[in-house]
Amino acid sequence: MKLIIDELVAVRGGRTILHGVSFTVAAGEALVLTGPNGAGKTTLIRTVAGLLPPLSGVVSLDGGDDARDLAEQAHYVGHLNAVKPGLTVAENARFWADFLGGSGQAAWAALERFRLDALAEIPAAYLSAGQKRRLSLARLLVAPRPLWLLDEPTVSLDQASRLLVAEAIDAHLAAGGLVLAATHLPLGLAKAREWALEPAPSAEVGP
Repeated sequence: MKLIIDELVAVRGGRTILHGVSFTVAAGEALVLTGPNGAGKTTLIRTVAGLLPPLSGVVSLDGGDDARDLAEQAHYVGHLNAVKPGLTVAENARFWADFLGGSGQAAWAALERFRLDALAEIPAAYLSAGQKRRLSLARLLVAPRPLWLLDEPTVSLDQASRLLVAEAIDAHLAAGGLVLAATHLPLGLAKAREWALEPAPSAEVGP
């Protein structure tokens, strides 16, 4: 399986953010995007996730499930935590398991993996910023998806929690998964390829 990005062009607010971006990510590989603010890391992740339409270029998952589009074969974790404050920690995990086609057993295992099982019956509204981030990341494990798209996954996390994230990503890669991640901080992965994304030449797109 391989994620293929070829000559990708993306525009936001009438300005070209990505221009002629091309790369591949193979099974078992992580590509970590770095670079300054405004270089297009978030735009690239969101475009691959299908949340932003590209102006031109190719975004495809070669060797994936032909009956499902790329977005259905990916987990996306953005800057904001997809956590419902009125639900408990366990209810949030079960919600994502139900929504993504996982199981209650997988939801509980995900909470254990991210050290949230002891907080299972606590409303998410009472969690710290780091705990909410871990709960958001736990949905990566409630249902299998070959491609993980992670935008600043370790924001708000302490060193111990960042290690949990690195271990989860390394396990996903060892099982043949693919990861595309954007970060300003080292992720501590056992093996990863890094690409410093540079801002596209400033240019306005026509009306």
